[in-house]
Amino acid sequence: MGILCDDVVQIRPPEAAGDPTVIAINCPDKIGLGCDLCRVILSFSLNIVRGDASTDGKWCYVVFWVVGRGGKLTRWGLLKKRLLGVCPSVLQQYQYWPQEMMVMDQKPQVFLLKFCCFDRNGLLHDITKVLCELELTILKVKVSTTPDGRVMDLFFITDTRDLLHTRKRKEEACDKLKSILGDSMTSCELEPMSGEITACLQASPFLPPEISEEMFNLELPQVETDGSHYKSYVPTVTVDNSLSPGHSLIQILCQDHKGLLYDIMRTLKDYNIQLSYGRFYTTQKGRCEIDLFVVQMDGKKILDNSKKKALCDRLRMEMYKPLRVTVVNRGPDTELFVANPVELSGKGRPLVFHDITLALKMLHARIFLAEIGRHVVTDREWEVYRILLGDDESSEVYNKIVEGVTKMLMGWE
Repeated sequence: MGILCDDVVQIRPPEAAGDPTVIAINCPDKIGLGCDLCRVILSFSLNIVRGDASTDGKWCYVVFWVVGRGGKLTRWGLLKKRLLGVCPSVLQQYQYWPQEMMVMDQKPQVFLLKFCCFDRNGLLHDITKVLCELELTILKVKVSTTPDGRVMDLFFITDTRDLLHTRKRKEEACDKLKSILGDSMTSCELEPMSGEITACLQASPFLPPEISEEMFNLELPQVETDGSHYKSYVPTVTVDNSLSPGHSLIQILCQDHKGLLYDIMRTLKDYNIQLSYGRFYTTQKGRCEIDLFVVQMDGKKILDNSKKKALCDRLRMEMYKPLRVTVVNRGPDTELFVANPVELSGKGRPLVFHDITLALKMLHARIFLAEIGRHVVTDREWEVYRILLGDDESSEVYNKIVEGVTKMLMGWE
């Protein structure tokens, strides 16, 4: 016997104004399920303020208390559908399927969206917002602006609904862009991506040495500091093997940020650590307390000191700098660099490009070129966003770029 979809994911609205919405998930377990659930919730611009999870290794029960950000309306029905999409089915739990088949994701078809229009302030964010609302995931982007104010945009995208090969879905995408851009849009084309086009538009395989040094060779400070842009709390991570006969207890104290629980679960998934019981709580002052009872893939505690240190160091860095933001002056121009780690499964962080372009729109910064690419740095794959800003910006705007983009990405706006 199976269970109804309505029983797998339940969403309970707030009991009073200002209270969080409660999402309860009851389904078979799998390695990395917590990461996948948190990734979906983050993609809907929701913040998890509290969480509880328990599993016996075969079946799990997870509860999230979530609140919206920025007054954005949440499509709860669609969220429920997307959460169901990452939950293993009962059939997978009770029939013998190889583990690799249960966790393997089918790669979606990649399409090239190409359109031309006239430039204006906030154009790139408005386009990105439309694509997010249509559930079109941006894998790569190539944006260029000509001296006469024309923009040529090339987006490599995939469709969460897997319908972009149909005429109806293509027309929906182009019509939605047309409704936002109006008569300024001169053309819009959607076609399956070919290998030849991909080869011509790959991001630069090299990063400037000063960028690699500044962004990726970071060291954690040892004490709490007051940063120039925001107050920065150094996170603490400990592993205790004395409190449970069968589990290691990971305790984390840190400052809250957008996607915090996703960053923790992503790290555990990359290290093949399985969560048995977890509790997550955020205080009104933005401090987070997390207790996680975990085991390794072999079902044993984390006893090796080198493994414990590597895991703690990685978690601390993910709490301290989950995204890297820097600006480089290039003569009259300024180039913005933003980098975030990619999951071992190949998935990038949701809504990064959306938040970058929104911050730049609010700063009235003019985007001349934009590029998304992936680079392997220090044995990790990173998604790197390079944005060349126009030469007509003031120095005052330049001084606020890193602060504005960082606050938007971290949810401190």
